[in-house]
Amino acid sequence: MITTPSPAPTPDRVLTGVALMLGFCLTAPLLDVAAKLASSNVPVGQITAARFLIQCALMAPFIWIMGLSLKVARAHVPTLVSRALLLLFATFCFIAAIRVMPLADALAIVFVAPFIVLLIGKFYLGEEVVPRRVGAALVGFVGVLFVIQPSFANFGAVAFIPLGTALAFAFYILVTRTLSRQMHPVSLQFHTGLIASLFGIPILLLAQGSGSDLFDPIWPVGLAWLWLIGAGFFATISHMMMTYALSLAPSSTLAPLQYFELPVATFFGYFIFNDFPNTLSLTGIVIIIGAGLYMIHRERVTARTIPQ
Repeated sequence: MITTPSPAPTPDRVLTGVALMLGFCLTAPLLDVAAKLASSNVPVGQITAARFLIQCALMAPFIWIMGLSLKVARAHVPTLVSRALLLLFATFCFIAAIRVMPLADALAIVFVAPFIVLLIGKFYLGEEVVPRRVGAALVGFVGVLFVIQPSFANFGAVAFIPLGTALAFAFYILVTRTLSRQMHPVSLQFHTGLIASLFGIPILLLAQGSGSDLFDPIWPVGLAWLWLIGAGFFATISHMMMTYALSLAPSSTLAPLQYFELPVATFFGYFIFNDFPNTLSLTGIVIIIGAGLYMIHRERVTARTIPQ
């Protein structure tokens, strides 16, 4: 789930990047917690739109303070719109899933995204991928089936919704790889939030009065305001930490740390919602983490064998 940062990082920069990545792993699940709490009263589409609208509002002052231009190169617009729509869809699917499912189960299924990126690279983009990494990707999918099986038994077809997040996020990663090297991180976050809001808010307006429990907006009451603001705040903070971490440290150093997000999500899920993965789901989570770490290991080995 990680793009490549700038080359030749210093030890101090790497240490800062590691700290920021760990910060991401600690704060990203708080986005999920806030969204799950909000989903008991607020439609999923409204939570999703609020997440991006708040991100846009939080980034706007930094655009001004840092003297960044609001203009976007015409060549970047299609890619930027695609990125925002993919993230909008991925977020909607994930919130729809955790409204019912435990956080750890849904997140574990989403962690199949790196494997999807690898398989897309091999079979669609024609990238050279060694058989062992393809094998690791297939093992990762087996782990996902372990997680889905008990979730499907308990929650029905909802258990498959995180796969929509994983697929959309996989393409989001591919789109971001190039764009992240061409735009400032703050500008990229601002425009992503703006574009997603411009698409999300009209859908809510059209759905008003429809009675849809996914899209028909309501006026939040009491703590629902806090959960909506929290979802946008923690989304913005966590993704900015990841973005800056990638600019300071190699992706090979940061990638294994991202799996720390799973135990953190499990912790929050248990202590806040009394949700804990069953034995089969835990087995699947371990398989996914193991396959992901092996794939990262193979990337490191391959990188060391490539002449500099």
